[in-house]
Amino acid sequence: MEENSLTQCLTLTSLTSMASKVDVNVLAGNTEQCIPVPGPVIVGAGPSGLAVAACLKKKGIPSVILERSHCIASLWQLKTYNRLRLHLPKHFCELPLMPFPACFPTYPTREQFVSYLDTYTRQFNIRPVFNSTVVSAEFDQQIELWRVKTVCMKDGKEVEYVSRWLIAATGTNAEEVLPEINGMEDFKGSIIHTSSYKSGDAFQGQRVLVIGCGNSGMEVCLDLCDHNAQPSMAVREGVHVLPREIVGWSTFGLSTWLLKLLPVRVVDSLLLLVSRFVLGNTECHGLHRPRKGPLELKLLTGKTPVLDAGALAKIKSGDIQVLPAVKRLTAYRAEFMDGRMEDFDATILATGYRSNIHTWLKEGDFICKESLPRRPFCNGWKWERGLYAVGFSPRGLFGTSIDARRIADDIEQCWNADANQ
Repeated sequence: MEENSLTQCLTLTSLTSMASKVDVNVLAGNTEQCIPVPGPVIVGAGPSGLAVAACLKKKGIPSVILERSHCIASLWQLKTYNRLRLHLPKHFCELPLMPFPACFPTYPTREQFVSYLDTYTRQFNIRPVFNSTVVSAEFDQQIELWRVKTVCMKDGKEVEYVSRWLIAATGTNAEEVLPEINGMEDFKGSIIHTSSYKSGDAFQGQRVLVIGCGNSGMEVCLDLCDHNAQPSMAVREGVHVLPREIVGWSTFGLSTWLLKLLPVRVVDSLLLLVSRFVLGNTECHGLHRPRKGPLELKLLTGKTPVLDAGALAKIKSGDIQVLPAVKRLTAYRAEFMDGRMEDFDATILATGYRSNIHTWLKEGDFICKESLPRRPFCNGWKWERGLYAVGFSPRGLFGTSIDARRIADDIEQCWNADANQ
């Protein structure tokens, strides 16, 4: 390690009031390069990572964002379909310190949201370290600092970042969920995940099986209809379909307001009552509701209710066929759990995403089996020893903004305390 890097390491250690305890060789470790970071290390340059970096920057606290992709918000830029819009009104999705442009519609498009994030990044001079995959992050008991080990995707170079604070901002949509279905290898048509789906143009005139009935599955089916394809949606388990708006109010906004006054189960009952009035009985169309209400289910499992953007009308008209879970695939057909057989030209897996935090964060007590913070909302943003999480809130980008501010405020207290010593 070069002499100036050693000096920076010692400076970092003095910030943490432990300079006399740390041996330089211990700090350097075994990686090719060790980089001390006086502020937090943030893993992930999606909206969550950008939000907390901006909040820290506003307080004069530097940070380093590590991003495995070559761009910010890689999920939005690389793995979303063309027709995607924000499911919630824009004022619930704006990041801290910068609102959406007034000219944007209530539900911004994918391109508009990415443009907003680009502007946000420039506004706060956020410069992530791209093509840098975090392979492990572990708290070193000896020096009482976090060691974050990365591999460069371009040249394979290993770099280790050392910091007092670690912020996990990879969220719940880091990796595609790819189910194992009997006979997948025998199917002669194309099989893709929605992360590779852009438009129904490629499926015109085809019979397409969409596996999954969440927001993505519903919207992909709607998009296929708009491009003269024949979509069928396989539904494995119950799903709550809610209207996107209720008498001009955002369903999300109304729920948030009601939760300040009433228990979750009461709000769920009201939502289901109104949804039955607005949308009718979805059970008649093969969309059975779970026993637990939409908000309770979201809090307990992370499963998001569907906010209808027009797919339900296509289901009622028969343009989208609803089928039970798939039992197996053959060369050109799918067999369903009720014994029905249907022919298909293509299969789209609308099976969602999951967190990958368990693959790199070496802190077993922090995460549960679903790879989410073990502590429930609203306390999942903070853990011990300078570990934080942002982007795991069941309230989406609205919750992300709240947690980003909390994290920045908490780190600021430590930062100022060290500065005054």
